[in-house]
Amino acid sequence: MGPVRFAPSILTADLARLGEAIREAEAAGVDWIHLDVMDGVFVPNLTFGPLLVEAVRRVTSLPLDVHLMIVKPERYLEDFAQAGADHITVHFEATYHPHRAVQKVKELGKKAGLAVNPGTPLEAFEPLLPDLDLALLMSVNPGFGGQRYLPTATERLRRLKAMRDRLNPACLIVVDGGINRDTVAEARRAGADVAVAGSALFNDKPVAENLKALRLALLG
Repeated sequence: MGPVRFAPSILTADLARLGEAIREAEAAGVDWIHLDVMDGVFVPNLTFGPLLVEAVRRVTSLPLDVHLMIVKPERYLEDFAQAGADHITVHFEATYHPHRAVQKVKELGKKAGLAVNPGTPLEAFEPLLPDLDLALLMSVNPGFGGQRYLPTATERLRRLKAMRDRLNPACLIVVDGGINRDTVAEARRAGADVAVAGSALFNDKPVAENLKALRLALLG
């Protein structure tokens, strides 16, 4: 098991100094930048669209990991691809045709991900896993940052890892929600390859200090 990858979510960054915050995260050694796109319909929050992704693309060379929490995401896949997304993840619950959406992302030359909410059976992944680059497991109910990690997510990660190892070992498992110094090691041991972290990385302390704390927690 190699080192976990960290993807800070800009949802909890100071948007007034977003470019500076992203550059700070990149200098600290994070692996990806995670962008939570919410439409106020699929989840009870409203964030941003392709224009902000395009702006972020101009200030970093890191992979942009775009997580679409929007209904009928297939309507906007080309827009986010053109804006500079490197990975595009859609929610199983948000589209009638998740496989078609995944295939469209791959046709656009991007890495394709599928996400599921805490109440969605993991079997949703199974028919699509051979085509996925990313399998994102929500460890909170999506919509807001700063939530607590759901304990049920750990066993779901273990089960997802077994399914991934059987069907597509190259697919990365992403855990999203409530990741901090108290939960990151548990999620990693259960099978997470990528940890999305918001308030654990973007807070009143420097990102480098917070990232070091998360990596030290993995050694515990």
